[in-house]
Amino acid sequence: MAPLTIPLNDGKQIPWLGFGTGTALFGKDAANSVRVAIENGIIHLDGAQLYRNEDSLGEGIAAAGKPRSELFVTTKLGKLAEGQTVRDTLVESLKQLRLDYVDLFLIHMPIHHEGKLKSVWKQFEELQKEGLVKSIGVSNFRIKDFEEILEVATVVPAVNQIEFHPYVYKAAKPLLDFHKKHNIVTTSYGGLTPIVRHKGGPVDPVLASIRGRLEKDTGKNVSEGQVLGLWLRTQGIPEITTSSKAERVREYVATQQLPDLTAEEVEEINVAGSKVHHRAFCTWLENN
Repeated sequence: MAPLTIPLNDGKQIPWLGFGTGTALFGKDAANSVRVAIENGIIHLDGAQLYRNEDSLGEGIAAAGKPRSELFVTTKLGKLAEGQTVRDTLVESLKQLRLDYVDLFLIHMPIHHEGKLKSVWKQFEELQKEGLVKSIGVSNFRIKDFEEILEVATVVPAVNQIEFHPYVYKAAKPLLDFHKKHNIVTTSYGGLTPIVRHKGGPVDPVLASIRGRLEKDTGKNVSEGQVLGLWLRTQGIPEITTSSKAERVREYVATQQLPDLTAEEVEEINVAGSKVHHRAFCTWLENN
């Protein structure tokens, strides 16, 4: 089955399911995990300069032997050293990844470029023109960060990759509305937080109930992680996740063949998630 994709505002498509080399793989050799992910059907690989493992991401891509045209590779800009350009860092990333271009290049953290976001974004636009990146976007952006770059942007960011799960749904709602207004795709990382980092919360019984309905309707085993993935997919939000286990990767991939949640089920998860606020990453966002 062909991987599901979501359209971007620049005419490209982003595969709905992405394999991330942060969190559990941060600073570690990701080669084997990446190879296993690709061999089990994942084509969207999500790396970053800050993860300190682009070389092993590149090694895993090479080891899997899948044609470059069939893969979607993302990396993200880290901190810039004095006198360093965005292009300098991207050229180094491409060398480590063993690639001629990336499909998506993101500003990883707005707080790493305070007072310089406009200049950084203009450099991103130049790299897209040059063909070193196909699509450009951002990560962990707030509305005020968008407002800053949109003053000078000729290209609207294609995506904003944020921590997104039911326990930040309420806090993220104004940002998601802003994304919709500007045709920016929300991409989720940390989407499994309710079951791996905040178990026992009000979303748990809702996930169990939906899981039961899906198992009955499809005759397949369904996990609560898959229900959370479907909550994202039903809203048109790509999911970036990770695992070192092949069976877990296969479970993520199998989510693509399950039916969407109903509008009522999505709303049930939203309501339950809104009862608790729990941000697992980028806690500086709490003060902004």
